[in-house]
Amino acid sequence: MLTLPNLLTLSRIFAVPLLVALLWYPRWPLGYAIAFALYCLMGITDYFDGYLARAKGTVSRLGVFLDPIADKIMVAAVIVMLISTDEIVAGKPVITGWTVIAALIILLREIAVSGLREFLAQLSVSVPVSKLAKWKTTFQMVALGALILAGALPALRWIHTVGIACLWAAALLTLITGWDYLRAGLKYMD
Repeated sequence: MLTLPNLLTLSRIFAVPLLVALLWYPRWPLGYAIAFALYCLMGITDYFDGYLARAKGTVSRLGVFLDPIADKIMVAAVIVMLISTDEIVAGKPVITGWTVIAALIILLREIAVSGLREFLAQLSVSVPVSKLAKWKTTFQMVALGALILAGALPALRWIHTVGIACLWAAALLTLITGWDYLRAGLKYMD
């Protein structure tokens, strides 16, 4: 149960409060720089926990259960903190409110797909992750990383712009992949 991949997954979960604390104070570039480094480290451990589990043949039920939870906790915490500190909404007033909608789309899809996966697991049905969903995750992780980095380097506004553009790309792909998952799941509902 306490294999290296599972310990890496647990480390991501336990790192979330530290990440939140570092993002707590807006306009604190040093905190955001440390948060960016921690976020990158969490992303690296996310890659290696799965890679090591498969390579060493130590895939466990605990790891299969915890890995997506760790990802969702991290994404949700970062989105909430970036909204609360105005990193997601910073910019032109016309765009401000709309960018929060992109973040909400991502959060709501994460919750809905988690519930759907749990429901389908009770029926012994697995829904494979599509290539489009992997692109969604890539855009999402780049967006959040860029928005954290933008707080560390506020003079470089282009980083914030990249983060917002990737957030919208992730939101669009979120709608598409969320619909795909829902359509696949509807076949098993009464």
